[in-house]
Amino acid sequence: MNTIPLEFDIGTTDVGAALGIRVLVDNTVVYDNPHVTETYHVNQEISDEDGEHELSIEFYGKLPEHTKIDSDGNIVQDALITIKNIQLDGIDIEQISQDLFEYHHDFNGTQPPIADKFYGAFGCNGQLKLKVTSPIYLWLLENM
Repeated sequence: MNTIPLEFDIGTTDVGAALGIRVLVDNTVVYDNPHVTETYHVNQEISDEDGEHELSIEFYGKLPEHTKIDSDGNIVQDALITIKNIQLDGIDIEQISQDLFEYHHDFNGTQPPIADKFYGAFGCNGQLKLKVTSPIYLWLLENM
């Protein structure tokens, strides 16, 4: 079976907050860290079998006390998980990740669930999804 490399970096803006991240490829957990305290480089293989494949990154553990709000209701400090340096088959796709990824969340239970764009950081517990099809080079041509 041929595979395609997928790589990215997971980081945090607040090492004291117990923010967790779980990475799944085709519904199989390949990484789970309940407290991200440093930048971690994920290097995972995705099957290149014809058909659709899914990367899912789940963010969990965010609590209301991880966000500091001033008297005017502005966020002055927040604990986030970042996803950077995203590469698929050695090609940097970070610049187009807003169009490729769907960020599913419900504002930590305060609003109805939505499918949102992803701007490089998780602010709410939720799930980031990327669906790709093989052969991957055709998918890259269609999405770049």
